[in-house]
Amino acid sequence: MKLIILGCGRVGVRLAHTMHSAGHEVTIVDRNRDAFTKLGADYGGKMILGTGIDQDVLRKAGIEQADAFVAVTNGDNTNAMAAQIAKHIFGVPRVVARLYDPVREETYRLLGLETVCATVMGADKIRDLVLA
Repeated sequence: MKLIILGCGRVGVRLAHTMHSAGHEVTIVDRNRDAFTKLGADYGGKMILGTGIDQDVLRKAGIEQADAFVAVTNGDNTNAMAAQIAKHIFGVPRVVARLYDPVREETYRLLGLETVCATVMGADKIRDLVLA
């Protein structure tokens, strides 16, 4: 599988390593060059410097051949916009956007985006642990 990850923070780095170790072709995009140092020397995938809502940057990352696109920056608006570009402009088959705001998550889900809301997932997990 050819996967593009937007955002080289903790989630992006972990996902990049997990997927690359499983044999997938991984490209990670971030606008901050220093973020790539988090990947470490053992990361064997591609790194693209640029903004994930810039179509030329996405093309450079190989979005036209991507099987999946995941947006995990620290900005809900950036993640949602990049996911919409990947899905609607480039036709990427699997697109996921990580969001923090539960209200936005529901809105974007209604627009057809697959979302993961860390706030909802974290609160649900804590509730389950407290009630166990």
